[in-house]
Amino acid sequence: MKGNFKSSIDVTSEVKNALNNQKPVIALESALITHGLPYPKNVETALEMEHIIKSHNIIPATIGIINGRVKAGMCPEQINFLGLSAKKKTVKVSRRDFPYVLSQGLNGGTTVSGTLVIANALGIKFFVTGGIGGVHIDGQNTLDISADLLELSRCAIMVVSAGIKSILDIGRTLEYLETVGVCVASYDSNGEFPAFYTKQSGYQSVCNVTSPYEAAGLLEKCQNTGSGILLAVPILEERIKKSEIDKAIENARQMCEKQGIMGKNITPFVLSEVSRLTKGLSMDTNISLLKNNSLVGSKITMEYYSKLSPTPKSCFEVKKNLKKSTKSPVVIGGSNVDYVLQVDEDLKDVFLLRSSIQFVLFELI
Repeated sequence: MKGNFKSSIDVTSEVKNALNNQKPVIALESALITHGLPYPKNVETALEMEHIIKSHNIIPATIGIINGRVKAGMCPEQINFLGLSAKKKTVKVSRRDFPYVLSQGLNGGTTVSGTLVIANALGIKFFVTGGIGGVHIDGQNTLDISADLLELSRCAIMVVSAGIKSILDIGRTLEYLETVGVCVASYDSNGEFPAFYTKQSGYQSVCNVTSPYEAAGLLEKCQNTGSGILLAVPILEERIKKSEIDKAIENARQMCEKQGIMGKNITPFVLSEVSRLTKGLSMDTNISLLKNNSLVGSKITMEYYSKLSPTPKSCFEVKKNLKKSTKSPVVIGGSNVDYVLQVDEDLKDVFLLRSSIQFVLFELI
């Protein structure tokens, strides 16, 4: 994070202290609160996810924007404030939206990509969410591809989710993630990549891990690649048959086309419509997997911090260390030496060899 953008972030003392002391922190998005679930389910679910994380002695950092200020860590009152999205007119914020939302002093819920931007800048290594965005149906023609995917390739962060939202083209999304170099793994699923609402998508994961220890090892080894990890956790209990959810999604997509709904408005509309068509079962499933992901993510985070090498210092710790350094001059001395060599007179010549080493002054900055 560069320049004035960093000055737009308010980090709670709890989150800041944890980062400075290399303690575990998990980032949470806020688009779930503003656009993912209806009030008051959105606020209740967000607070429950924080409670699960705190029960493992991990600091949750819910990230959002209030009045043009990025919040890294929010109190219940702030989460409730964002939860009333209809009244507060919140914006769904990815990387591209920060300049406008911050300059206009607006309220915003950060998507996976928006949350990754902030988490990466602060040195947070784990992020728990429901499902990431991806390549939309017919995305090969419309180029409607979520910014989540490219952002994952830029941040060495593990995103613990239920995979890719099943309203998207999962196959093409997996291909895109491979292209941009993101490690994709399933968690204890025998290699089957989950489909958000259901355990099976029909696609295989490149790798499968079966324990928090193995998952933590993935993040440790990805630090040198510079790209992140998508860890797909299958839902514990399937409440909807795949055929039923597929039919509901197709009906919702057709409604999108008829009503001219496009871009970032597609996902919240389709999710809401699918919930209506499934009589609330899809929303219950969504809430269930969010809580399960929080549990699995917490176990992996604790394993990473207890078993593996310390994570890189946060931006706050680096800044603190820089303040401690003082300017101190160091002088390297030397001497001037002249050499005079006179050869045989028959050569009628004199050679003069002069060598000098000058004083050099260095200043430590």
